[in-house]
Amino acid sequence: MICFQNVSLHYDSGPEVLRDISFSLAQGSFYFLTGASGAGKSSLLRLMYLGAKPSKGHVVLFDKKVDELGRQELPRLRRRIGVVFQDFHLLDHLSALDNVALPLRIAGGIDESEIRSYVGELLRWVGLGDHIMSRPSELSGGQQQRIAIARAVINRPRLLLADEPTGNVDDETGFRLMHLFMELNKLGTTVVIATHNRQLIEKLDKPCLHLQHGQLMGA
Repeated sequence: MICFQNVSLHYDSGPEVLRDISFSLAQGSFYFLTGASGAGKSSLLRLMYLGAKPSKGHVVLFDKKVDELGRQELPRLRRRIGVVFQDFHLLDHLSALDNVALPLRIAGGIDESEIRSYVGELLRWVGLGDHIMSRPSELSGGQQQRIAIARAVINRPRLLLADEPTGNVDDETGFRLMHLFMELNKLGTTVVIATHNRQLIEKLDKPCLHLQHGQLMGA
């Protein structure tokens, strides 16, 4: 599913932010990604969602070597990946419903009435049933985060990557969102979640990838 082979990454002429990373994750696995701020967690996720290519080594995703893919192949591969960004990446001119519906509309082949019904149900499940037509600027950080999570999971991606997905919500809501990730995982989605939340890690008892100063300390 995911294989990193001696991967290093640096931006422009700066120092390496990841060094000699090697690991493999099987389809349907669930991992936490841990490490102090600046350890390289966001950069590692960026390589996984094809936001960057490695400076050295190889990343294999869905049995395809990323550095050998053409520009036309990357968008097709990205559609199999759901991403929850730390800064949400919501479109402020769109309502909550339209932000979440975006991946389904891009993929096509689904009737608009079905899209609105499915999206509305998911937004109600994450506690935003009263804010379906609200724009991101009208909502709190925690509410925006839940929209970002709903958008990431709406099309049941084969790979779900989340960068601190419970950072702006209370514990009860955080565990509710993690239940959603667990249910997707049971359906076969591979899940990787970057988090500092030790309580969450201990409660769910899932394996961890731990980064320290850009190097992987365990897999």
